[in-house]
Amino acid sequence: MVPTTTRRCRSKAISDLVIGLAPAINDDVRMLVGELDQGLSQSYTPGQRHGLRAGDIFQLHIRFFMARLRGAPVGCGGVALYPDYAEVKRMFVRKGQRGQGIGQALLDRVEAEARAEGRTVLRLETGTEQHASIRLYERHGFRPCGPFGMFETMQPEAMATSLYYKKPLPPC
Repeated sequence: MVPTTTRRCRSKAISDLVIGLAPAINDDVRMLVGELDQGLSQSYTPGQRHGLRAGDIFQLHIRFFMARLRGAPVGCGGVALYPDYAEVKRMFVRKGQRGQGIGQALLDRVEAEARAEGRTVLRLETGTEQHASIRLYERHGFRPCGPFGMFETMQPEAMATSLYYKKPLPPC
């Protein structure tokens, strides 16, 4: 596992960004996940939203990270570690903070954790209306793939607005 201490990002645009492991649910996690869920509810029916609830994020196989800019919570993202792959979970950057590289920094941290845990594939599910997220994932080397894990057994209507991506993680 990558050390759980905070990690300061070196990008000029986000020199005050700190990404750290969130060891337990707290008000900042609830706020960010709540904002994410509120945004998703505007584009997707409840049956088409597959994200973990805030309380379910803190399981042994999941690492969840918070991004703070000058101390304020601005984003989050996690990685679920399965035997054969890792999965990006609950990626989100607050509206007023988007376009500064925070999503990229979170995704880099998630990928580093997956690599450190020996996973060779990173997967994710996102929605068809998440255009900025899709651009971020594709720029980061993710490519479309078919459903995986729990998505393989879902009814077609539950997956109608889902897109699936994967990225190989060769050893460094």
